[in-house]
Amino acid sequence: MKGMMAEAMLGVRLDFSMPPKKAARFPRTARLLRHADFERVYKQGRRHFSASMTVFYWLRPQMDRKTQNAMPPPHGLRVGFTVSRVLGGAVQRNRMKRRLREAVRMSFPPVEFAADVVINPKKSLLAVEFSAVVNEVSRAFAIIEQKLAQKMPVDRATGKIAGSRRPEAGDRS
Repeated sequence: MKGMMAEAMLGVRLDFSMPPKKAARFPRTARLLRHADFERVYKQGRRHFSASMTVFYWLRPQMDRKTQNAMPPPHGLRVGFTVSRVLGGAVQRNRMKRRLREAVRMSFPPVEFAADVVINPKKSLLAVEFSAVVNEVSRAFAIIEQKLAQKMPVDRATGKIAGSRRPEAGDRS
């Protein structure tokens, strides 16, 4: 009752609740969801090996404007995770997925070309410190970006990678 009287006398509402946190999650457009997409990455894509994970990646082909369907293909990176039963029980597998999801969320690159990425952890992921996992994921993304940039067509007028919105050094626009 005292709190309500103080609010009425001061004309101010006292709010002791925590400020709302920004929602930290993957948007649906950044996730790899369909089994066919995972299979395509495994069969047609390339691999990058690191100490506690294997990263598969595949550059999605750009659709021709004439043959493009009513819905445009998703732009940017889409990331998926596969954790097999060999790596442990459900508790360990879910923990691996949570750690990887957070590491990817923290180091998600600002890449604008269309690619799919699948991350397969190794059993050692549970024993590694989280900061090392974040470093490993960000390093994997940097290597993938570098390798895919070599495959992307270059715009002859600007000398930039076509489809990339990342500004070049010295570009102020």
